Amino acid sequence: MQKEAHTSKIKSVATNIRKIREYRNYTQEYLAVKLDISQNAYSKIELGYTKITLERLFQIAQILEVDVIELIKANDNEVMVIINSSSLVEN
Repeated sequence: MQKEAHTSKIKSVATNIRKIREYRNYTQEYLAVKLDISQNAYSKIELGYTKITLERLFQIAQILEVDVIELIKANDNEVMVIINSSSLVEN
């Protein structure tokens, strides 16, 4: 049961990363270059195939201009709030 919850949380974080990346109109290639990894390696992060390190999570959060905690705890509705509030700050 705990392993399923862990796997679900990893997928949730990966989905949050993808949604915010897409909202910012960043390509996977763009993030891969910023992270100094291949696009294929980055894709595996978003798909939840690669276990993400804490250091990598912080790097991604910085590139996406969000707090790392938001990537971890946000559900679908909260991701939209994060996106909308960050777009208000940018304007």
